[in-house]
Amino acid sequence: MSSVTVTGTVEKKGFGTGTWALVTEGGETYELKDAPTELCKSEQKVSITGVVRDDVMTIAMIGPVLEVQSFEILE
Repeated sequence: MSSVTVTGTVEKKGFGTGTWALVTEGGETYELKDAPTELCKSEQKVSITGVVRDDVMTIAMIGPVLEVQSFEILE
């Protein structure tokens, strides 16, 4: 699995307790896996480096699962 870097806005998605997601400027949504607490703030613009996990299924099913390796807050 190779690393990818994506930039976008953090949003809370889904039902119940919900899940954290990154929505890119192009409208693609990634479900964040193992996201640190500092990353989980709505409307925060960030750049995230991680691995897209094709082997992970989730209840939310909002998009590809992005396992967070590192991140940078842009604003």
